[in-house]
Amino acid sequence: MLFHKLIEKRVASFENEILKKYYTEAESMYTKMRGWRHDYRHHIQTMKVHAANGELEEIIKYLDMLDEDLTNVETVIRTGNRMSDAILNSKLSLAARQEIKVKAEAKIPVSLTVSELDLCIIIGNLLDNAIEACMELPPDSRLIRIYMEMKGNYLYLSLINTAGGKKKRSFHTTKGEGHGLGLVRVDEIVKKYGGYIKRASEDEAFSTEVLLPQ
Repeated sequence: MLFHKLIEKRVASFENEILKKYYTEAESMYTKMRGWRHDYRHHIQTMKVHAANGELEEIIKYLDMLDEDLTNVETVIRTGNRMSDAILNSKLSLAARQEIKVKAEAKIPVSLTVSELDLCIIIGNLLDNAIEACMELPPDSRLIRIYMEMKGNYLYLSLINTAGGKKKRSFHTTKGEGHGLGLVRVDEIVKKYGGYIKRASEDEAFSTEVLLPQ
């Protein structure tokens, strides 16, 4: 009994840390986006001044600067679910910074039976492990594909990432105790909602498929 309570306490602490982290990432992302929108009028006014003075080169330089700045805050995908947007775009932005090519498509109803925390734990841990696997490869071989949509009354998630050859231990992370607990929680969450999870390892890729009731 005592051991069971200790495990529950540890899991609760882990989930609280995850939730705090994801909300911090979400707030940071939306703060940057709001800041860019707030400055939009000032950018237009600045370019109007350059245009009035016939300063074409200055306009081009300014547009290049804005393009780079917008790239840093622009969301990669919009699912329709705010917290899913936050964790997906945060992780995919991290992947891009690690020179991992990302192909993503996701559509999620705003209202789901699965809690935001549980969905973020699933998405976050799967992407963490996909990024980890890709980092074992040279940059030109790194690829993550993520696809999410409704299939009937189920939310379907498919994640495929390149990996360094077929591994007997590919279903487990090598990145430490916390990440191992995260993968266990993914399985537990899927089971809790009566969902389905399937993992497969091939010569140069690892895939995970998840079905969760709406």
